[in-house]
Amino acid sequence: MQVALSIIIPVKDEGENIDILGNEINMAMENVTLPWECIWIDDGSTDTTVGELKKLSACDARHRLVILARNFGQSAALSVGFQNATGDILVTLDGDGQNDPADIPRLIEKLQKHGADMVNGVRQKRHDSFVRKISSRIANNFRDWVTGDRVTDVGCSVRVFKRECVKGIPVFKGMHRFLPTLVRMQGYTHIMESLVNHRPRVRGKTKYGIQNRLWVGLADLAAVKWMQSRLVFPEVQSMTSTTHREGEE
Repeated sequence: MQVALSIIIPVKDEGENIDILGNEINMAMENVTLPWECIWIDDGSTDTTVGELKKLSACDARHRLVILARNFGQSAALSVGFQNATGDILVTLDGDGQNDPADIPRLIEKLQKHGADMVNGVRQKRHDSFVRKISSRIANNFRDWVTGDRVTDVGCSVRVFKRECVKGIPVFKGMHRFLPTLVRMQGYTHIMESLVNHRPRVRGKTKYGIQNRLWVGLADLAAVKWMQSRLVFPEVQSMTSTTHREGEE
């Protein structure tokens, strides 16, 4: 059966979350009529993640596993997921259990009902520390000011979008933080937002902190601003065919 929907989940050292999250995805997709797959990209895990993913894939062929040679970062892992996805609709989730798979069907419905290019999640009642929530709000506002974009919660990983939105998208470290902006830059401007559930992390450890996000975030922002002014995406309106005439080489 042709897959219509691909769920993409980058993971690193999330062995405690794999089985639970996999079961939650299966339950969330029970009433979705679209044939689906879930692609897990292991980004250099050193714990039990790969073993847990192999067990999940062996029990349910809809769950596929891609193992990277080493840790390349979340953006690179996402891009590998995009390349390996076979569905026309793509969904992204984090693998830490804080994103709720139960939101997926509703976002898919919104994408299809409104003919949108992308639907971005906006986390409600965030279960993060006060410092992290404040720093995230400041970063969102500053990012919007620099790029001229308007994204309520660019840090939310729950997204549903058409496959063509990320075809040929520039891949760089930090790309995942600017995905809606990069999609708009490619001409896919019908981007909507939807409230999604946000849950506390109860298993595993967070990979990010204020310090390891701040400086790289500023560098990534400068790169995106440069791309906004310099990248070109030419569109061909028509093309004449070349006819080979006899006697010509």
